[in-house]
Amino acid sequence: MNSATGTSEVKNPKTGMSQAEMKEFIRNHFEEFVNRKNLRIGEVNFASGFVDHGADVPPGLPPGPAGAIEYLGPALKKVPDLKVTIEDMIAEDDKVVVRNHWTGTDAATKQRVEFSGIVIWRIANRQILERWAHLERPHAARV
Repeated sequence: MNSATGTSEVKNPKTGMSQAEMKEFIRNHFEEFVNRKNLRIGEVNFASGFVDHGADVPPGLPPGPAGAIEYLGPALKKVPDLKVTIEDMIAEDDKVVVRNHWTGTDAATKQRVEFSGIVIWRIANRQILERWAHLERPHAARV
């Protein structure tokens, strides 16, 4: 037990991380993959057997990191200044749940858009193995 934070720093054998490390890993993943547009980090963070169960994912994407990269790449072209902000984060067992808010400008219309979502990430061996997500449809940003 970490007396400064009151949290357990025990490493989960499924993930190879403590709950605090799992949360930091997912926070850094969002920051690099979305906010910094570093799609190459997907090759590191996503396991080769990564499966995306998200309701937002179009059919026909390849499995593994390639599918996640192929999904986000066009979204970043459509909304080049896309930014995600983590509103809440909970870690339990081998999963991290994130409530987030996305904002950006549609490149074609120049309209500010936003949407929110809930994402569940499953981590195994220090990589993202599965994702479940429910995201709102992007809509005009509220002022």
